[in-house]
Amino acid sequence: MKLALFDLDHTLIPFDSGMAWTRFLVARGVLPADAESVYLGYCRQYVAGTLDIRELHQVSVAPLARFGLAVLRQWAAEFEAEMAPQLPQAMRALVREHQDEGHLCAIVTATTWLIADPFGRLFGVADVLATQSLVVDDALDGAIDGDPCFGAHKLMHVKRFLATRGLSFEALERSWFYSDSISDLPLLGAVSDPVAVCPDERLRALALHSGWPILERA
Repeated sequence: MKLALFDLDHTLIPFDSGMAWTRFLVARGVLPADAESVYLGYCRQYVAGTLDIRELHQVSVAPLARFGLAVLRQWAAEFEAEMAPQLPQAMRALVREHQDEGHLCAIVTATTWLIADPFGRLFGVADVLATQSLVVDDALDGAIDGDPCFGAHKLMHVKRFLATRGLSFEALERSWFYSDSISDLPLLGAVSDPVAVCPDERLRALALHSGWPILERA
């Protein structure tokens, strides 16, 4: 068995899905106009390596607690339709190439499932490993259910994903992980074929030093 894993933000897509979702909700009057600048502040923390993923999740999800899951899923479907034209054809082709080879494919992202699942459908990837939101009384309460799918926890999520299929990294014939960020180093180090995609400065330096392939966006 061969495995192909894909990060979402700035890897499969050339933008931040959380920011796109925030703008989507601001445009509909669900979030206040300053929500974009607040989210951007967390993006800067991410780049600086100081992000508290649980705090970001709380700030992003808690305002949606007053809406039921049915409403959120309807918005997610509308969001999916808006995002469809923005998917890079080259990344669609990359995913399809792995699928055509019969590889087990999954998207692995720190983004909450509500945002990530639409991109899974758009790329035709059934398995999306994302940060899960705690659901209370048919609504999201802002807390993370379990561990966030971020940093070292991404590797844990993938190991559990493989275990449900009776697999492990050691049992795989070959494995790929495509990512743009040094924060994904634990998972990049676990696969046989790490690939840097438009990488940040630190990941680019590591990829060059280690001889890892670097994909640049056209």
